[in-house]
Amino acid sequence: MIPMTLGAVAETTGGRLHGCSPEEAAILLVDGPVVTDSREAGPGSLYIARVGEQADGHDFIPGAAKGGAVAALTTREVDGLPAVVVEDEQAAFVALARHLVDSRTDLTVIGITGSSGKTSTKDLLGAVLAADGETVAPQGSYNSEVGVPLTVCRVTPSTRHLVVEMGARGIGHIEYLTRIAPPRIGIVLNVGHAHVGEFGSVEAIARAKSELPAALPEDGVAVLNADDPLVAAMATGLAAEVVLVGEAEEADVRATEVVLDEAGRPSFTLIAPFGTAAVSLDLVGRHHVGNALAVIAAAHAAGLELDTILTALATARPVSRWRMEVTTREDGVVVVNDAYNANPDSMSAALRSVAAMATPGRRWAVLGEMLELGDDSAVLHAQVGAEAAELGFDEVLVVGPGASPIAEGAGADDHSTAGPRVRVVADADAAEEILRTDLDARDVVVLKSSRDAGLRWLGDRIVQREART
Repeated sequence: MIPMTLGAVAETTGGRLHGCSPEEAAILLVDGPVVTDSREAGPGSLYIARVGEQADGHDFIPGAAKGGAVAALTTREVDGLPAVVVEDEQAAFVALARHLVDSRTDLTVIGITGSSGKTSTKDLLGAVLAADGETVAPQGSYNSEVGVPLTVCRVTPSTRHLVVEMGARGIGHIEYLTRIAPPRIGIVLNVGHAHVGEFGSVEAIARAKSELPAALPEDGVAVLNADDPLVAAMATGLAAEVVLVGEAEEADVRATEVVLDEAGRPSFTLIAPFGTAAVSLDLVGRHHVGNALAVIAAAHAAGLELDTILTALATARPVSRWRMEVTTREDGVVVVNDAYNANPDSMSAALRSVAAMATPGRRWAVLGEMLELGDDSAVLHAQVGAEAAELGFDEVLVVGPGASPIAEGAGADDHSTAGPRVRVVADADAAEEILRTDLDARDVVVLKSSRDAGLRWLGDRIVQREART
């Protein structure tokens, strides 16, 4: 964090001091991480005592103090740390974050949104921008009204680039996030079915995502996916410059001659106004071509030279866990753990990625429920199963009752010899038993589901096991 006295924090947030005098607050320096989890407090930390549905952060102030926090932001007077007391801790948290952004006039802020791929793309962009100077990018999927200010508060006096992942569960959410960290560059990756049950329609999701490019200034740059009509349409009426990326002929930053190697890693020819080059990625999945194009365009808009961008991109890997996380066990089984979250688009991307991988064994798809899909949930799950069958998977293991339409789509009721063997189990423990006994050396298995299905933890356990003998 950019160092601030506690007095300055109080002034910025409109709060009042508790547990210290104005004179003491004028010299008490907050120069460590800003945290909402007392267990993450370190020397110099400011602890935000949030009140949630399950816990009251004020109860954990002693723990934050023990970890090294020097002050807290609270909504009531609590002893244990000097504090700034405010009426609304979220509004105060936002005010603090916005103050830090505004204090760095030379900071480049880049926002990223999309129905899928946000986290992988921000990891890639963070790695590329780091070649140009100190870069702050979100940890994990910090893309909410809490995650964005937490990310902003990691900015230091020497930070050059700030990458902000922006998620939404309703109209107005992204616009709210852009007021916390106003971007100069905005990336919209795609519009899909993620959270369609909450939005009501894909068109409503598109309206929500369009709030990011609409918030860009006249000297800003909107990086839009030319291959997604709903995203490309966001170019209309924008004040900012528009850069279309994709494989479509109208893309300004375009990929041609896309090929995958035996491990499913893509390479392509980049064609852009600022240069043409051969690009190879150390990432599994064809969908990373679009992510890489967005990173190239955004990094160039941020001032990086093409050679610098491509050198960094060639060795960049996703930092966040459970996103196309590929592990080869000692016995040769390849485990692809992509089960941090799921929607129909990311399910398709994961299945296609594994289908493109060369393997002497069988291909397994271990699939759980996709949440928040609304009235079309059963149909969309069935489509996933049908795609797994079409792509030639040998084994489809469906986990949990909510995912059962996947089995129907994959042909569970088809008793012919064609198609995959389809099995349905009640939970991850039952799936683990089948994988433990049935996986053979040299098989490849992909795990994909929404977080609450818990398949990411199953993937971790499978990595640690050896195939049957």
